[in-house]
Amino acid sequence: MTPGSDYQRLRAHLAFLKMTAAAEALPGLLDEAARAKLTTSAFLERLLSVEVDAVDERRRASLTRFASLPSPFTLADFDFSAQPSVDKKLIDELGTLRFLEDATNVLFIGPPGVGKTMLAVGLGHAAVAAGMRVHYTTAADLAARCHRAALEGRWATTMRFYAGPRLLIVDEVGYLPLPDEAAAALFQVVSQRYLKGSIALTTNLGIASWGKVFNGDVMVAGAMLDRLLHRSVVIDITGDSYRMRSHRARAEAARRAVASHERLLAIPVVSRWRHDDLSGL
Repeated sequence: MTPGSDYQRLRAHLAFLKMTAAAEALPGLLDEAARAKLTTSAFLERLLSVEVDAVDERRRASLTRFASLPSPFTLADFDFSAQPSVDKKLIDELGTLRFLEDATNVLFIGPPGVGKTMLAVGLGHAAVAAGMRVHYTTAADLAARCHRAALEGRWATTMRFYAGPRLLIVDEVGYLPLPDEAAAALFQVVSQRYLKGSIALTTNLGIASWGKVFNGDVMVAGAMLDRLLHRSVVIDITGDSYRMRSHRARAEAARRAVASHERLLAIPVVSRWRHDDLSGL
């Protein structure tokens, strides 16, 4: 058996095992092993490390695509000083992801713009970084997908899809009333995940007002809340909207700029001319 044939067989084995990154790195690593006089075990460790890193990168990319998170913000990006009603220690504890171990749900409640979605998405990024399956959806998109699935005979498949992720993020519950079939779909998703997988849910409605989500059907609202709250962390966020605060800051900056410009225009023109004339004397 010649060295050349050994090399070709090794490349063929790697290709058969679909270890493409290791196959591409093989020539360079063989040269490096010869120069550094690596042992067989050291060479194999380096070769397999290349493949492990490539597989891990592909897996993380796949998890990121599946998660469909709408923004890149992490928990570290949240401005706790701007929302003092949010307990940083509690958020840090949630960031450890221990709540996923017993399928605890997290409910973020508060008016629009206070950071509910940012925190829920931050938990999603933390879970993806830990190698867990996550999926983000708005309540409206979930309802629309389930409606199409019912029409196309894919209801069971869609329910399995929503039951699968370790963490399901359902955003914007309560912003619009849900039709009866949409409310039923959301209830089915919550029921299937009960005690099996965590839900991070954001809503602008307090728990007592959830009947509005289901067109006044307090029975359905109560049954869903019973499942969501059995194991849950409820975070009630108060305070100003980030967007309104930013809008006010921009408006104040514009007001100051206009006032400064008006003061400049109020300087008498004659006095400026006289100063210019005197400077030439």
